[in-house]
Amino acid sequence: MKLNSLFTDHAVLQHGISVPVWGSTLPNAKVSGQIAGIKTWAIASASGDFMLRFPPLPVGGPYTLEISTGNKRESARVEDVWVGEVWICSGQSNMEFSLAAGLPDPEPKDCDGVRMITVARQAAFGRQRDFKGAWAVGTLENAAAFSAVGYFFARRLHDELKMPIGMIHTSWGGTRVEAWTSREALMEHPTTAQMVRDYESDLACEDHWIGATHEQALPADPGNAGARHGWAKPDFDDAAWGEVELPGSFAECCGRKTNGAFWFRKTVDVPAAWRGRKLELRIGAADKHDVTYFNGVKVGATGKGVEDQHWNVPRQYAVPAQANGAPKATVAVRVWSYLFDGGLIGPAQAMRLGPADDPAASIPLGGTWKWAIESDIGLTPMPPALPMLPGNANAPFTLYDAMINPLLPYAIRGAIWYQGESNAGNAKDYLRLQCGMVADWRRAWGQGDFPFICVQLANYQPPKAYDPDSTWAVVRQAQLDSTRLCPNAGMASAVDIGDDLDIHPKNKRDVGRRLAQWALAKTYGRNLVPNGPHYSHYAVEGGAIRVFFTDVGKGLVAKGGKGGKGAVATCVVAGADRKFVPAQARVEGDTLVVSAHDVPAPRAVRYAWSDNPAGCNLYNADGLPASPFRTDAW
Repeated sequence: MKLNSLFTDHAVLQHGISVPVWGSTLPNAKVSGQIAGIKTWAIASASGDFMLRFPPLPVGGPYTLEISTGNKRESARVEDVWVGEVWICSGQSNMEFSLAAGLPDPEPKDCDGVRMITVARQAAFGRQRDFKGAWAVGTLENAAAFSAVGYFFARRLHDELKMPIGMIHTSWGGTRVEAWTSREALMEHPTTAQMVRDYESDLACEDHWIGATHEQALPADPGNAGARHGWAKPDFDDAAWGEVELPGSFAECCGRKTNGAFWFRKTVDVPAAWRGRKLELRIGAADKHDVTYFNGVKVGATGKGVEDQHWNVPRQYAVPAQANGAPKATVAVRVWSYLFDGGLIGPAQAMRLGPADDPAASIPLGGTWKWAIESDIGLTPMPPALPMLPGNANAPFTLYDAMINPLLPYAIRGAIWYQGESNAGNAKDYLRLQCGMVADWRRAWGQGDFPFICVQLANYQPPKAYDPDSTWAVVRQAQLDSTRLCPNAGMASAVDIGDDLDIHPKNKRDVGRRLAQWALAKTYGRNLVPNGPHYSHYAVEGGAIRVFFTDVGKGLVAKGGKGGKGAVATCVVAGADRKFVPAQARVEGDTLVVSAHDVPAPRAVRYAWSDNPAGCNLYNADGLPASPFRTDAW
C-alpha cells in the first residue's frame, strides 16, 4: 500500500468538510480507514487505486490515521495528525522565498500548531499523480526552509484562531500563470488555445530544441580562484580586505551592485570544551551558490549550474572533528551569483556555529566579516526566454500537471497566491489569465468557490511618481479587478513594502499578515477591515474629481500628513486629451478629491501608477495601503 505524499506523519487535515484520503493497494481490495474514532471504507479499482472519504472531522489531535485492507502488508499508519485549517500557498519566487532569507520572526519560537509540506519542483511531461515531500512541524529549525509568506500567514491564523494550520506550499520562481493552469482551461480562450497548439506542435520538432537552456545565456562560474590563492586558509592575511556587516547582499552591504564571486571570512574563538568534537556550521542563505570552508577544510557546497535554484536556501554543514582542534576557527565562504543580486542573506539567527550534539550551545556568526571580490562580471542582463519544451517550467499547463494535480482533491480551506512579475510582458491579459486559473482550480478541487487571496505586486525598480508605460501597474490593476470579477477573492497589497533594487523584498512578514487579515475578516468572520482602500467609483465635481473607496475601515488617511489630512502623493489627472499631469489630492471624509490647475475639465485619475510609485501614501486608518488604481480604461 502507498498513500499519496500528502498523508505523512505530522499532516494537517481540514475540519468541517469531507476529507478524502487516497493511494494505491491490491486491485479490487476492500480498504478501511479510521481516524479520531471515525471509520469509512471503499473498494480499490482494478488498477489498485482507492479513495476514502471521511465525514467532517473534529478540530484537534494528535490523531493516528490508519488505512488497511486486513492484510498487514497492505496497510498504512500516519502518526501525529492534526485537524484544523489547510491552505495552499503558491506562485513564483516571492512565495518560494524562505523564512531564513526574509525578515526574522520578532519572537522566534517553535510552533507545533503551524505545519507545512513543500512540493518538490518537478516539471515532468505529463500529468503527475504524486510528488516528493513530507509534512514538517514548525520548529525553528524546520521553519527556516518554509515559505516565508506562507509561514507568517499561518502564524497569524494560528495565533488568532487557536487551531492547527497546515500549509501546502507549491511554488516555482520565474513562472507564468499559464503554466499553473490546466490544458482544459487554456483551451477555452483563443489566445491560450493557440499557445497550447503551438507548444504541442513544437514537440514534434525535438531536434530543434536540443541544447536550448539558460546555460547558454547566463555566465558560467569561472572557477574557484580564491581557493587557489589560499583565501580559505586560516593563516591567510586578509588585513587588506574590507569589512562588511552580515547578513546582507552584495549591493546593500558591500555597496557593489554587480554579479560575480565574492568571498567572506570571519574568525571566532572556539571554546576549549568544543575542540575535537563535531560541529554544525550554519551560514544562513547564500544567494546563489556557495562553497564553505572551516579552517581551510571544505565542509560543504550548494548549487551547480543555473538550473539549481538555491538562492534562498539556508546552508547547514557538518564540521568533522579532525578539523576542529585549534583555539580559533576561520569560516570562509565563497558566494557565486550570476543574476540579480547575491550575498550571505541570513537571517542573522540562522548564522551560527556550535557542537553537533548540543544545538542549544552556539556562537552567533552575524556581524562583522572581511570580504573581497574574486571575480566581478558586472550586471548580468536577463536571459532570453527558454523555448517551450518538456522540462521548461513555463510551458503551458506544465506546473498544473506536475505540482497542482498531485494535490487533488486534498481538502483545503483556500489558497494564497503571490505571482505576476513574470506576466508583466502580457500584463493586459493578466486579469483574464488569473481569473481563469482561479476558476480552473476551483473546478478541479470540487469544493465550490473556496477563498483565493492574491498578493498585489510590491514596488520595484527606480522610483517614479508616475509612469504611463508601467507594466507592473497594469498587473496590479488586474489583481485589483480580479477581486471584483472572481467571487470570494481577495488581495493584500505590497506596494509599500518592496525594494527598489531587489525583486525579492525581504519583508514577507507584513505580506503574510496582510493575507491573513483578509482571511480573518472574510473567511472567519472577524470584525476587521479586510484590506486597504480599494477604488470603487468617481464623480466629476466642477474642476475636480471625487474618488470613492471601499474598505476605508476607520477612515482614509494621507500617511505622513498631520492627522492624516495632508496631501496624497502620486496622483495624476487628465482631461479629454488623455494627457495626465501631476495633481493635487486631499482626503475629504472617506473620499479623495483630485484636481490640477492645468486640467479645468478633468475626466480621469490615476494613483500610484508606476513600477515603483515613489511616495504613494494613501492608507486607511488601520494601517493598510490603498491599492494603486486608474479610473480610465484608456
